[in-house]
Amino acid sequence: MIKRKLTPKLLAALSDSPVILIHGARQTGKSTLVKYLTENEYPAKYLTFDDPGILSAALNNPIEFLMGYEDNLVIDEVQRVPEIFQSIKGLIDKKRKPGKYILTGSSNVLLLPKVSESLAGRMEILNLFPFSQNEISGSEYNFIDAVFKKDFKLTIDLKKKNDLILRILTGGFPEMLLRKERVRQDAWHKSYITTILQRDVRDIANIEKLSELPRLLKLFAARAGTLMNFAELSRSAAIPQTTLKRYVSLLEAVFMILPLPAWSGNLSKRLIKTPKLYLSDTGLLSHLISFEHDKIVNDPLSWGRIVENFVLLELLKQSSWSNYNLSLFYFRTSSGQEVDFIIENSNGSLVGIEVKASTKITADNFNHLKMFADETGKKFLRGFVLYTGKELIPFAKNMFALPISVLW
Repeated sequence: MIKRKLTPKLLAALSDSPVILIHGARQTGKSTLVKYLTENEYPAKYLTFDDPGILSAALNNPIEFLMGYEDNLVIDEVQRVPEIFQSIKGLIDKKRKPGKYILTGSSNVLLLPKVSESLAGRMEILNLFPFSQNEISGSEYNFIDAVFKKDFKLTIDLKKKNDLILRILTGGFPEMLLRKERVRQDAWHKSYITTILQRDVRDIANIEKLSELPRLLKLFAARAGTLMNFAELSRSAAIPQTTLKRYVSLLEAVFMILPLPAWSGNLSKRLIKTPKLYLSDTGLLSHLISFEHDKIVNDPLSWGRIVENFVLLELLKQSSWSNYNLSLFYFRTSSGQEVDFIIENSNGSLVGIEVKASTKITADNFNHLKMFADETGKKFLRGFVLYTGKELIPFAKNMFALPISVLW
């Protein structure tokens, strides 16, 4: 069993929070993680709303259903009974006990009406992504923590296997590690998308023209790493903007797409504020646009976007268990100067990251990082260009070129 790096954070939450919500895309390992905990470190009764009998009982009378269990309780796929959150609130208010409930969900229940309000201050929320590359490798190193340390030091393991392409095209879903042939991976992805769109989306919303969603998802995949321009997307998809925005919200709720917000500090430059669009897994992204190994040379634009998407996901995964309270953004001025990713610590310190799907780096690749550093002054800690080469190259004070493999 691959060790999940979120586990220490989850155990810490169980020591003082009455309700812990673990949410994330379907098939990321949420059930495996909570079952492991109930068998080893957290005695609790495990229930899943995928069981028709349990689902029916909870829907019929949520409060009586909960009161039937005195032990700590794990409820899997909790989004299928959103009414249960209000019942949990009532029981917690009467008797607050740390670690009483672990809830897991394959859709973002915080986007459901009144759910986030009902458990405010009572529920800790943890996001479980598909496997990170350092989880797969068994590495204890955490790049995103290292870059915020005052005594920043970094060494490159030149013996590390250069399998970036395989890692990117495979992605992080646990099932993908068991399927080596591309045709078998494609079969799983096809089934996965069908399950999400025909079951999970229906669980959270009654929508018309469900058949439009697969086509729309492919359209989003082809535009991964670009601005979420609803006017352009509406024209391309031939879907009204109001309907399109609803579809986007649903795909975000089931963790298939990830909007990345723009960083909007108080700078002298005019900034773009539209979010950028990314997919939740690069294996899934590659499947949706039929991207194969042999297309890297012939379609460098798509490859560059996939690599950028891959780096973002690794940063998000590491930030989910980081020792720091971090937020991720992108930065772009109205004149087109852009830094792919800005990582902001809760104390205001900033790290900038550019991604290049190239084995060679020049000083020009640091121009936008230097501009951002000049604009943000003392808040800026350091900047990195992550590229597909192998060497660590210092380019200026607090500016480094690093292999993407530093992420694991």
